[in-house]
Amino acid sequence: VQLQASGGGLVQAGDSLRLSCVASGRALSRYTMGWFRQAPGKEREFVAGITWSAGSSYYGDSVKGRFTISRDNAKSTVYLQMNSLKPEDTAVYHCAARLSVVPTSSVKGFDLWGQGTQVTVSS
Repeated sequence: VQLQASGGGLVQAGDSLRLSCVASGRALSRYTMGWFRQAPGKEREFVAGITWSAGSSYYGDSVKGRFTISRDNAKSTVYLQMNSLKPEDTAVYHCAARLSVVPTSSVKGFDLWGQGTQVTVSS
């Protein structure tokens, strides 16, 4: 599986943005997909995850109620809808995949990573 993330940009606080991650490969139903982010000088942080087959989603505490992860089977794409953005959401956002249907928020639990997309939220 290869991952291609896109959709980042510069927005103002309170705005919305949607990130996309196209997954190429077979047997996607066996994977759990995740979004992580990393701000300068900080560790990579779990944002959201979703099991491809069941569509079960889970979130990091800092984004609950503001971000929504979803997937489109026909397009092999995972989305991260980000609403009510804050300056502290500024980071490089990475899409990741885990060959398991057991969800995890651990960075080490994900095997495959796409390139990051920059999200900058101005105050």
